[in-house]
Amino acid sequence: MKISRRTMLKAMGAAIALPTLDIMTSNGLRASTATQPVNRLAYLYFPNGIPRGIWHPEKVGPHGELLKLNEWMSPLEPFKKDILIPRNVWTPQGNGHGAGTATWLTGNDYSRRKVSAGGISVDQLAAEHTGSETLLPSLELSMKGKGYFSNSLSRNAISWSRRGIPLIREVEPRSIFDRMFRPATGGATDRSVLDMVLQDAKSLRKQVGNADQQRLDEYFDSIRALEKRIEFAEKQTLRIKADQTLTDSLTAPEPGIPANHEEYMKLMMDMIVLAFWSDATRVATFMLDHGQSNRYFNFIPKVRGTWHALSHYGNASGMTEDDDGSTSWDSVETKRDMYAEVNRWHHRQLAYLLDRLKSISEPCGGTLLDNSMIVYGSSLGDGDDHDEKDLPTLIAGRGAGTIKTGRQLNFKKPTDLSNFHISFLNRLGVEIKEFGTGDKQIDELNG
Repeated sequence: MKISRRTMLKAMGAAIALPTLDIMTSNGLRASTATQPVNRLAYLYFPNGIPRGIWHPEKVGPHGELLKLNEWMSPLEPFKKDILIPRNVWTPQGNGHGAGTATWLTGNDYSRRKVSAGGISVDQLAAEHTGSETLLPSLELSMKGKGYFSNSLSRNAISWSRRGIPLIREVEPRSIFDRMFRPATGGATDRSVLDMVLQDAKSLRKQVGNADQQRLDEYFDSIRALEKRIEFAEKQTLRIKADQTLTDSLTAPEPGIPANHEEYMKLMMDMIVLAFWSDATRVATFMLDHGQSNRYFNFIPKVRGTWHALSHYGNASGMTEDDDGSTSWDSVETKRDMYAEVNRWHHRQLAYLLDRLKSISEPCGGTLLDNSMIVYGSSLGDGDDHDEKDLPTLIAGRGAGTIKTGRQLNFKKPTDLSNFHISFLNRLGVEIKEFGTGDKQIDELNG
């Protein structure tokens, strides 16, 4: 017996896509003997750049092997064999908080007059290729932005359609969950999606082997746990709102947005994990904040001030236009270290995502992380300099066996970020030789 990869458990108001199972392969053989692994692509964007120097490993072997990451990237130390850290990546068309954010995935220049990022973004080009095989062509996720530029279009868009239209970002965990598991025609309901498809789930378990039963149990447990976490976060936010208390990032609670910023981010990252695991989509983008975030990170010990203010660490007086008028620092070094701590905090969230992906084994061989390409980076180099040189960029996952990880790629000349986009598209089966300002693959990804 064999079932399709697109088989779903359905009920009125719910539709659950299934993870890859042995029963989906010919004659029920293990997928590693019958099929090639599915490759996925995700881009994770963070704003405001980094303080120069905190991205480079502390110790590298003679062939670029990552032997030890630096203190600021230490949360990623357990995954150093699963990542690549390229040096000397840049964007020839320039950058900035607005234009750089908007064109990070298009490789072109931004026109404010036309409200154009110069063309389709790499994720949407990938989605055109893989979308016919999945429930959703792609997911566009974002944390709800904070600060003066929260409504700036160019600072809030990294995904652009072929017609040059910025795609709507999903910022509420429940709306993303419902998009994956509750059809628009199903109607609103408070019932768990798992309870709604329980009969189909029981019937399927009777038809599969022990290994597939275990995979289904792990998958269903993850869905139920995610539902409960979303429900708990919503209740906590309502409680804080009723108490007229600020969230941990010093803002008023908002409906649908968890008050705890770390829990909020983990919920969003779990949406990517679940989307890739279920094959609901193979392409995702996630903005960790808008392109000039003024979010407070005072919940991090010994950190004071907004992200954007900290990024301009060259002036510690607290009197520049980037500061809030009430926070100051005793030295440039103190302010720079706080800025680096914000980066370290985000590395810890990335480590959470990589750990979740790495914990899920696939029948076709390897883990969900092995069969993904996770690109994490910013459109700014040094935040204080506002430059486009040596952009902080990290690649995680082996791209279904097409990328050799565990290395630093030390390019002698500035290397166009668009050439990386071309390389990832080719690995998804999109035959393309030029994209944005790029005109070649990055052969060094192969080792």
